[in-house]
Amino acid sequence: MLTIPNILTFIRILLIPVVVVAFYVDTVFWRWLAVFAFASACFTDYLDGYLARVLKQSSKLGTFLDPIADKLLVATTLLYMAGYDKISRLSLIPAAIILCREIMVSGLREHLSDINVSLPVSNLAKWKTATQMLAITVLLIGDVSKRPIAWVGELFLWAAGILTIITAYTYVIKTIQNFED
Repeated sequence: MLTIPNILTFIRILLIPVVVVAFYVDTVFWRWLAVFAFASACFTDYLDGYLARVLKQSSKLGTFLDPIADKLLVATTLLYMAGYDKISRLSLIPAAIILCREIMVSGLREHLSDINVSLPVSNLAKWKTATQMLAITVLLIGDVSKRPIAWVGELFLWAAGILTIITAYTYVIKTIQNFED
């Protein structure tokens, strides 16, 4: 179903290659374009959920695709930031935690769907996603502006890592409660 929220989700996915190309081109223009593309994609994450509720345009496609779009955006950007040394080695820890959690939660959702149990996104998970996106945006801005704000982005990345652990734990507990032998 092609609704406005679903179109925004597709736009978020289409902005990922812009961010990727920016890492390869690596000029000031392209790095600012990466910041703009990433921040715009993050905004569509908020906007598509808001519009789905307000316009009553929630759909199975949107429910399925929205978290995948978030995971693709965050995972791709974190991997490129790590590969291009845009985050410190110490901050690879929360980045790895975030990536592992996303894989794990996808597996949990797949298992639960086999037994017809949904694993809805919690409010804390929404805060986790917002914190991740803020962290990455600040890190991208710090890289292109050459201002000493990378530590702020890395601080938010660590906060996202902590929220990631908490949300992963709650999802694991919910899954165990519904586990069938």
